[in-house]
Amino acid sequence: MAQQSDVREVLQYIPQFRGKVFFVLIEAGLLPEPAVAETLLDLAVLEDLGVKLVLGVLGGDLKDLFDWTLECEIMAARVSRPITDPLAATEVIEILARGQSAVIDASATGPLDVPVVDFALRIGVAKIIALLEEAILVDGAPAHAIRAADAGKFAAHSDEAGAALLLAAAAACKRGVPRVHVLNGRQQGVLVDELFSNEGVGTMVHADSYRVIRELREEDIPELLGMIGRSVRRTKLVERTYEDIQSRIEDFRVMAIDDNVVGCVALHEYPGEHCAEVACLYVKQAHEGRGYGIELVRHAEALARERGIPRVFALSNRAAEFFTGKLAYAPATLADLPGSRREQYEASGRDSLVFTRMLAP
Repeated sequence: MAQQSDVREVLQYIPQFRGKVFFVLIEAGLLPEPAVAETLLDLAVLEDLGVKLVLGVLGGDLKDLFDWTLECEIMAARVSRPITDPLAATEVIEILARGQSAVIDASATGPLDVPVVDFALRIGVAKIIALLEEAILVDGAPAHAIRAADAGKFAAHSDEAGAALLLAAAAACKRGVPRVHVLNGRQQGVLVDELFSNEGVGTMVHADSYRVIRELREEDIPELLGMIGRSVRRTKLVERTYEDIQSRIEDFRVMAIDDNVVGCVALHEYPGEHCAEVACLYVKQAHEGRGYGIELVRHAEALARERGIPRVFALSNRAAEFFTGKLAYAPATLADLPGSRREQYEASGRDSLVFTRMLAP
C-alpha cells in the first residue's frame, strides 16, 4: 500500500507537469521489452495528466514501437520526417496542438547530439528524458541533480560514455533546455520514480536553481505547519499556529526542491541583547541524511552575519551531537539566553539543552 507521503509527493507534481512538453528519447532496440512496455504505460498516464509528449526513437523498429504506443492507448501520431529535418519541429507542434502525442525517428543521432537539442528547443520542451541502456554513474552511483555549470567536475568522476553524456546534457541546458534527465532504461518503473520524487533515481542536469533556500511565502504556511506538527509529536517541539508563523513570516526560510518545500529554519532576533535564535529547524523525513539541516543552519547564520549579529544560539532536546559535532556550537546554559527567551523557556517546562556559537565577522 502506498504511504500517504508517497501519494502527496506524486500529487504535488501534477499541476507543474500539466501542459508542459516532455521529449522522451528511448533506445528501444537495446532495452528489455518489459521495461519498454512499462515505460509506455507510464507515458500513457502522463498523457492523461495533460503532459504533451514527444517520443524520439533512438533505435529499433520505429513502426513496431509506434504500434505499441497505440496498444498502450497513447494517442500518438507518427511524424513523417526524421528529427534531423528542420521541418520536423513544425509537424510535431501541429500534432501536439491537436491533443496528440508525437513519435519521431531519432535513430540518426546520439541521445543528446546537437540536432536533438535544436529540435527540442524548437518545440519548447520543459524536459529531455533519455532512457538509455546505460545510466550515468559518478563514482559508481547516480548523481541525482547536477547544475550545468558543475557538470565538468562530475564528468571527471565518470567513465568516458557517462562524461560525454554529462557534458552534452550541460550544453543543452546552457542553450535553454531547463532539465535533462538521463535514466537507466533497463530499470522498470524508472520514469515514474524519476519524475514523481524530489530526489529522483537517475541523473538530472539542470540549468536553473533546482534546490534553493528562499523566504517563506504565505502559501507555504500550511506545509510548514504540517512539518512542525509531525516534529511536535515526535520531539516535543513548541507547537505553533498559522497566526504565530504569519506574524513572524519574515523570520522564516524554507528549502525548496523544484519549488516543493522540504525543510525550514527560522532566525529570531534579539537586537537589544545582540544575539539571535536559530529555531524551527526541520527537514522532511524523506530528505534526512543529505546535509540539508546543516545547509539551513548555515543559511540562518549567514543572515545573522549580514545583520551584524555576533552570536546565535539554539535549543534542542535531541540534537546535541548535530549542533556540537557538525556545526561547532558550544554547550551553554540558561544564563546565555536573552531574558525574554529564558522566561519563555522556563514557562514551557521543556528540558531542552542550550547551544551557542560566536559568528566571525
